[in-house]
Amino acid sequence: MMSKTEQQVNVLFLGGAKRVSFGRKLIEAGRKLGMDVRLFSYELEPDVPISIIGGIVVGRRWKSHDILEHLHLVVEAHDIDIMIPFVDGAISVAGAYIATYRDVWAPVMNAGKADILFDKVLSARAFESAGLDIPATYSGGKPVFPLIAKPRCGSASKGIEIVDSISSFRRIMKNVDDYLLQTYYPDKDEFTVDCYISRKGEKLCVSPRLRLEVVGGEVARTVTVDDPDIMEAAIKAIDKLSLRGAVTLQYLRDRETNQLMLMEINPRLGGGVVCSIHAGADIPEMILSEAKGLPLKKNVMIKPGIMICRYFEEAVFGV
Repeated sequence: MMSKTEQQVNVLFLGGAKRVSFGRKLIEAGRKLGMDVRLFSYELEPDVPISIIGGIVVGRRWKSHDILEHLHLVVEAHDIDIMIPFVDGAISVAGAYIATYRDVWAPVMNAGKADILFDKVLSARAFESAGLDIPATYSGGKPVFPLIAKPRCGSASKGIEIVDSISSFRRIMKNVDDYLLQTYYPDKDEFTVDCYISRKGEKLCVSPRLRLEVVGGEVARTVTVDDPDIMEAAIKAIDKLSLRGAVTLQYLRDRETNQLMLMEINPRLGGGVVCSIHAGADIPEMILSEAKGLPLKKNVMIKPGIMICRYFEEAVFGV
């Protein structure tokens, strides 16, 4: 085990390869709290952008049979205090690790609830049971086009199809158990709500933002908005589903009817969360404070109109 100072806090990202901006915000929040935050990231290869500001641990795939045992070796070797998952596959791993070893802190909910939210079919059922408004789910009979078919355990918009003909519908129905089929709204606005809920259930921040541009399933341009209807819907979802930790909620609003519907909930930090951080939602400070038992600040004044545009910057290796 490596030695560290009293002020040092070691944080292990799980799949945080590209989360350089968030990592910098976490280090900055640590300085404000008198902490020396040191970053590590658990990755499949060493040459990833987060290595600019942190150490890289080459690890296992999330479904490896020995992933928890290997993570435990890493936690002990680097004296890790906090674990933060950034990709869907790592969420349940982090939850299972905490339940098994209890030697680090993580802003996640239990693995069982995370598994439900990761499965789009199970999560849609949970949302309906909780009385939350969602797009109509196809459950049999004559289809009304267009529909959207989402792989039930997919992420980053991979494998999503728009079903607008009987031939494409029949093809999807051959593997219907692998998909969530819902009404598709072609003329819509999409929103993300960055939330942080303490272990005690305190809603420390609820920050809605409009998704202006999406590239490869990740937001490239987004702006915070003042929208009471989205705030109300998000708070209802948090309460009904007893959400905890860092959570992102995805909503769509049909422009024709103005109906607001919950699409999915990711029990992790979203890629565009830095927009909310710049708008006043100091989620990095919340994570560090809760992990270390410090007083928690509630950020209720999230400034609307704060926009970020993400761009490519090279991390160069081998020079």
